[in-house]
Amino acid sequence: MQNRPQEAAQTPPERIVRVELGDRSYDIVVGANLLETAGVRLEQVLKRKRVTIITDETVARLHLETLQHSLDQSGFEHTAFIVKPGEGSKSLESYGALMNDILATNPARDECLIALGGGIVGDLTGFIAATLKRGMNFVQIPTTLLSQVDSSVGGKTGINSPYGKNLIGAFYQPKLVLADISLLATLPAREIRAGYAEVLKYALLGDFSFFEWLEKHGSAVMDGDLEARIHAVETSVRAKADIVAQDERESGVRALLNLGHTFGHALEAEVKYGPELVHGEGVALGMLMAMELSARSGAITTQDCERVASHYRATGLLTDLPAIEGLTWEARNLLSHMYQDKKVDQGNLTFIVLQAIGNAIRTQNVQEQEVLAVLDHFIQQSGKE
Repeated sequence: MQNRPQEAAQTPPERIVRVELGDRSYDIVVGANLLETAGVRLEQVLKRKRVTIITDETVARLHLETLQHSLDQSGFEHTAFIVKPGEGSKSLESYGALMNDILATNPARDECLIALGGGIVGDLTGFIAATLKRGMNFVQIPTTLLSQVDSSVGGKTGINSPYGKNLIGAFYQPKLVLADISLLATLPAREIRAGYAEVLKYALLGDFSFFEWLEKHGSAVMDGDLEARIHAVETSVRAKADIVAQDERESGVRALLNLGHTFGHALEAEVKYGPELVHGEGVALGMLMAMELSARSGAITTQDCERVASHYRATGLLTDLPAIEGLTWEARNLLSHMYQDKKVDQGNLTFIVLQAIGNAIRTQNVQEQEVLAVLDHFIQQSGKE
C-alpha cells in the first residue's frame, strides 16, 4: 500500500455536508484519511459489491493501491481503468474507447463507477455513468483541491468538443463524495493555487465573512494546514450544496457559480485546453476580469478590487496573462471563444459581476465593446498586446 503523508498528531473530525435533492440526496464527507475506509463507506450506499474504478496515470501511481486495499477489506470486486492525465481524456474518442472497455467487463446496471482523480476524471466518469446502460451509480473521490470544492459536487458531468469545453454532458448526481484532505499533500503548489481560486470564488460571490477568514488563513490553506484546509473545503462545498439544492440544473441562482468562467473558459480555449493554463488559473484570471468589468460600470468600488487583488498577491494567484510561446493574446479571438460558451443565451453573453465582495449578480446587459476593453486592459498589462 502507498505510504501516506504524515498527519498531525490529532486528526480533525470529519464533516458531512448533505446535498438535498429528494430521493437523489447524497453526502459529501470532508476529512482526513478517508481513502483507507472507502470500502466501509461504500458498503453503506451501494447494493452490489462490484465496482469499476476510473483514474489517471498520476493518481493511480499515488493512490490506486490504497483504494484497492480498502475495497478488498470490505469484500468488493473491482476493476480499474487508467486514462492519460489532461483534457485530452475528455474527448469523444476517449469517452467511446473507455465505454467499450467497460462494457467488455459486462457490468450490471446496479454496479458502481468510482471516479478517483481530479476534475477531468470526475467529469468523464460522471458522463460515462450517466450514459452507460442509461444510468449507473457513481461515487466521486476527488484528489485535487479544485475538484473537492467544485467539480465533484452538484452533478455536472461532461466531455469537451472542438467547439468548447463541456459542451457534451449531463446533469447526473453521484451517490457519495469522499473529499479526503490528506490526498492534497501530494499536489504541487500550482495545483493548490488553482484549487484555491475556486475556494475564493465562493467567498466573492456570496460570503463576505468567508473572504475575511481567507484573508487571515489563506496562507495556512496553501501551506497544508489540515484544519484550515478542512474548513475551506467544507465551507466551499456547503455553499455549493445549498445552491445546487435550490437550482440543480442552473436555471437560476446556480449560474452565480460561473463567476470568472465566461472569461476563464475563453482563455482555456485559446490555449486549446493545454497545460500552459489550467482551469483554476483561468478562473482566477476570469474573476479578476469580471471584477474589472464590474468596476468599469461602477458596480463595485476600486477599493474592493484592490482588496481582492491584494489577496491574490498574498496567496500567489495568477494576476497576469501568462506568456506562452507561439501565442499572441488577442481580444477578438477571446471574444469569439466566449460566443461558443454554453452559457450564451439567444446570442447574448452571460456574465457574473460583483456589486461588492460577497455579492454577485448575473447579467446579460454587457456590450461587446466593454468586454473587449477589459480584455485589452489585461493584454496590455501583461505586455502581450
